Amino acid sequence: MDKEYPMVSTSNVFSSYSVNDLDAAQSFYGDVVGLEVDRTPMGLDLHLESGGHVFLYPKKAHVAASYTVLNFGVDDVEAAVDELVGKGVQFERYVGFDQDAKGISRSPDGPAIAWFKDPARNVLAILSNP
Repeated sequence: MDKEYPMVSTSNVFSSYSVNDLDAAQSFYGDVVGLEVDRTPMGLDLHLESGGHVFLYPKKAHVAASYTVLNFGVDDVEAAVDELVGKGVQFERYVGFDQDAKGISRSPDGPAIAWFKDPARNVLAILSNP
């Protein structure tokens, strides 16, 4: 008997979000964050070490995401924050979060985390690996 396959497959799943300037995004994600970035006719393909990817597409009427669109799990949040600050990244401060001088929140209920924004003002985060 033939096996039925669902209409939606998980073999090529990826996330995407908009930016207002592909050149600025390419420079930021490639040179500052350190991801491999491919430019396509439709936008930017960010290659993740895990084998996945995220697609960034241009949008003239771009509105920045007010929530975290991309999380980077790292072994040492403080070192990652220091490296990004050294490349000109500024970390965000949020009301209701106890953040240290570097902008890192360390809650007993969750990972150490620090938020920053890409050139299109989308929210990104560095957080400790479990």
